[in-house]
Formats: sequence, C-alpha cells, structure tokens
Amino acid sequence: MQIEVTRDIFRLAQLFTISRGSRTEAQVLTVTVSQGGAAGRGECVPYARYGETLDSVTAQIAGLPERFDRAALQELLPPGAARNAVDCALWDLQAKQARRRVWEIAGLPAPGPEITAYTLSLDSPEAMQAQAAHHAHRPLLKIKLGTPDDMPRLEAVRRGAPKSRIIIDANEGWSAEVYADLAPHLVRLGVALVEQPLPAGQDGALLGLARPVPLCADESCHDRASLPALKGKYDMVNIKLDKTGGLTEALALREAARAEGFGIMVGCMVGSSLAMAPAVLVAQGAGVTDLDGPLLLAEDREHALTYDAAGVHPSDAALWG
Repeated sequence: MQIEVTRDIFRLAQLFTISRGSRTEAQVLTVTVSQGGAAGRGECVPYARYGETLDSVTAQIAGLPERFDRAALQELLPPGAARNAVDCALWDLQAKQARRRVWEIAGLPAPGPEITAYTLSLDSPEAMQAQAAHHAHRPLLKIKLGTPDDMPRLEAVRRGAPKSRIIIDANEGWSAEVYADLAPHLVRLGVALVEQPLPAGQDGALLGLARPVPLCADESCHDRASLPALKGKYDMVNIKLDKTGGLTEALALREAARAEGFGIMVGCMVGSSLAMAPAVLVAQGAGVTDLDGPLLLAEDREHALTYDAAGVHPSDAALWG
C-alpha cells in the first residue's frame, strides 16, 4: 500500500472572517492511498486551534507503517486531521476495490440530500445585513460571533433575512454571564442553536445554567471519549471529521451521542467537496447540517458536490466513496 500526501490551495470566493482571524484561501492536505491498481482519496484541514499545521500533519502520515488497515489506523494515529484524511482514503479505496459505495460497505441506508447551513463572514452590522439579505433565500444561516459587538450584528442579520433559521457559533468567545445576558435576546430573535459559547476548558460554568436556546459542543467534543464530560452542559454535539479522525469514529460518535441523548450537528472546516463527501453520510438525519465549505470557495475539485434547494447531495463515486 502506498500513501501520497499533497498540499492543495483553494481560493475563497471572498474574504472570510471569524473572531480568530481572516483568510482568503483554504489550505488542505490530500491523501491518496493506492493498492492493487486502485486508489482512494481523503482530505483534511489541519487546524491551528488544535496545534496542527500542514507540516505536522504530513509528518504524522509519513510515520505510518507500510502495512495497516482501517481498524489498526484508529490506534496508530490520534483523533485529528491526519487520521481523518487517511481513514477517508481507506474507505474510498475499499469502495473502489469492491465496486460498491461506502454506505453499502458500512451498512448504512442510501443517503439523500440534507439542507445545510450557509455561514456569513464576520463583518460590520451593515455589511452582515447586506450578506444576509443576499442569502435570505437560504433556509438556514450561520453567524460567526464571539465579539463585544455581537448583538448589533445579530439584529442586522435578522433584519436582512427575516424568514431564515439562524444558528450562532460563538467560537469560545463568551462567558457564562454573557450567554445568560444574551439568551433572552437570542430567543426573541429566533436563534435555533448556539455553538460553543465558552472556551472548551472553562465550560464547566454551563452546569446548571438555563439553556433556553440549545447549546452545541464543538471544541469540547472530538470523539466518543469526549461525551462523559458534556453531560449537563450541552444539548447537541458537532461532529467534524477533522476532529474525530475520520468517518470510522464519526459514525461511532454519532451513535454513541444519540444513545446518550445528545442531538447531532455535523460540521466542517473550510475545505473542498472531497472533505465534505464522507461527512454527508454522517449528516443523514442530523438535527443540523453545516457542510457549506465548497459554497465558500471560488474553485472546487472535479466532480464537485451538488448544492441546490434540496441541500447538499451525496457524492458521485468519481469524487469519493
């Protein structure tokens, strides 16, 4: 089995800003696993928040032995971007070798389209209202907040898109006091969900706090080992393959989280259709799907995912799976 890692850059359609900074491009790693004339691909987005870089993730993958399978991979690499790209490539390789789709191999029902959120870039209230008005036809909008001026921005987005559902990602930027102060206004403005209001290491303050708007764990939830610490703090978990370390653990986390009574959100980093394709399988029946990465790009891969009024559609086998 041969493993090749390449670096790919995809230009964004416009400057994309969150509370942690701005970017004009998505830098990803593409992993190709080849064996017996067949090849499978996977994509990951190393994330600085978790101490990952393009170089560190490449080195992790380069350190893998010559022979291993998907089960062994779960022990060879920790949850994170490196394992994600290799795990998804192995799923794709198995599908290509078997001439079947990944969902068939995994014993999953045939997937369908899922309505996805569309993320508005952080900007002035006036600019965000204009963005919201431009995308008011979308049923679900996501706002990146976590700044001292969150309420004017939220009010502006609601004016721009009065009929859309709105979810908020605070990116660990609030305190328990800030959330408690904002909660009545979030209810008034029809906010459906708040992601990660507090820093992951400080979310114990959520215990016993009233949650009139459901809270979703993002940075606090990586894999199944995260779940015990989330009880009493969150209502949902955000499953991202770059956190779980691939489709294998993402599917296991989905089932374990549901068994523990958590709602499911499936999210993504800013990447191409290749990164979203396996996540679409995890998103089937999820309470919230947030797989809009390709919609933020000025360019995408060949055989890109289809996005339309029905949502994001499952991938063509020529792309993945």
